[in-house]
Amino acid sequence: MAQEKIEVPITGKIISVNASQGSTVKEGDVLCILESMKMENPIIAPVGGTVTQVNVSSGQLVQAGDLIAIIEY
Repeated sequence: MAQEKIEVPITGKIISVNASQGSTVKEGDVLCILESMKMENPIIAPVGGTVTQVNVSSGQLVQAGDLIAIIEY
């Protein structure tokens, strides 16, 4: 199976996580919400598949390039 690694695009704070390990997502589903510069940025699943890893939690501060999740498809 192929893997898609979703990384943090900009430094900020995770304010909610909608995906969990083992859950199935469709392309376009919101994986989590990242707050940066007082704006909420949804992090979208680029592919449909099964979430095999979630590396963030609500309230966590993240840097650009940090791994959010891995989706197998």
